[in-house]
Amino acid sequence: MKYQIKQANELTEKEIEHILQLWEVTEWNMMKPDYFRVFFKDSEFHLLLDNTPEILAIIRVNFDFTLKILEEEYSFAEVVGFVATPRKKGYGSRLIQYFTENVKERNRETIGFCHSELRPFYEKHEIEILYDKAKMIKENIDSEWINSDDDDILIFKVSDERKKLLGQLSTKNNAYLITKE
Repeated sequence: MKYQIKQANELTEKEIEHILQLWEVTEWNMMKPDYFRVFFKDSEFHLLLDNTPEILAIIRVNFDFTLKILEEEYSFAEVVGFVATPRKKGYGSRLIQYFTENVKERNRETIGFCHSELRPFYEKHEIEILYDKAKMIKENIDSEWINSDDDDILIFKVSDERKKLLGQLSTKNNAYLITKE
């Protein structure tokens, strides 16, 4: 097995096709490779490959992620699109281990999100979890601020100051996702 990091423009057409299959996002099913590379230009792809090289697990890191908390803007690397296949073979665990080591080595402020049923996986891998804090993040959808549908914030590598800010999120102290136009 091999751990590899690629930018969107470094992915082959076959890899892009496989990634889209793994993600199972209906709106992206017919996405062409050139559009994929533009759409995910602010992303990095962490891959666990077998010897063929078939993708066994993937994490996408979104570098275009900014939260406004208490009138200040904070940029993070956001972990999204984490999938391992086939499941229950340890590929996801292995990729999380490589990924976490990489983020710490590169000293990159990195967070992710999960639903409560995934907590045991992240707890087993000693990823710090800010329980029930993701719902305090609001996203502007159709000119309306909507709470995130995730439950928890995952801390892969964050400064103590930022971790404290995220930990203080509440119904009276929301974070707002800032999107670039």
